[in-house]
Amino acid sequence: MKVRRLQEIEHYIHTRKNVTLDELCLIFDVSKNTIRRDINQILQSGSIEKVYGGVVSVTELIPFENRNVEYRDQKADIGRLAATYVEDHDLIFIDSGTTTCTMIEFLDPDKPLTILTNSLDVINGASGMPNVDLLVLGSTYKRKTRSFVGVDDARTLAKYNVNKAFLSATGVSLAHGLTNSDLLEHEIKKSIASRAQQRILLADPSKFGRSTLLTYAAFSDLDVLVTSEGLPDEYAEACRSHGIALRRA
Repeated sequence: MKVRRLQEIEHYIHTRKNVTLDELCLIFDVSKNTIRRDINQILQSGSIEKVYGGVVSVTELIPFENRNVEYRDQKADIGRLAATYVEDHDLIFIDSGTTTCTMIEFLDPDKPLTILTNSLDVINGASGMPNVDLLVLGSTYKRKTRSFVGVDDARTLAKYNVNKAFLSATGVSLAHGLTNSDLLEHEIKKSIASRAQQRILLADPSKFGRSTLLTYAAFSDLDVLVTSEGLPDEYAEACRSHGIALRRA
């Protein structure tokens, strides 16, 4: 599948830091014309750059535990504010991510609701809440993001009537919308975002103006954007234009 090959090529480049086109052709068993087309598509993410005869990584892969340290206070404030949108008897989806997982700390433990999630941290946090019905998505554990990915039967996602989806994204741009780079995570995000009655994005300022390979929702599809100070002006204007409620923690 082309999307999977693009994802694997991007990961290979970040791992090796500097690779030639000939090396990529050999590793992925495709023609140089195909590699050039793939590289041109990956270039749109801004994570790699062309050099003579090859490409270099310009984005350092940051482990999940280290990403959680960056913008820690902002992430917690965003999670606290997002938690105020949860009402009694809601069926909510809480996405995997270092910002969305902070929500669980600020939910009333006695509030009756159903949580649907693929985040290990949310699962651990919700497991001690006596009035929460916990539904878990994903068939394979992904250690790097502490999340479960992949759904064996697409009908599994279609049966849930989600009131509110609390979403995360690797990158957010006006041109490419809400993006991430993992194909299996993308399937879950896209399906939930398309079915939820209300889509609420939790994103710190570092996520804006970036995009990765896979778009799971358009920016205009959002109902609420929860962020912190530092949001670029064009995103605030886009919220006004599309009727998106903007909440700054």
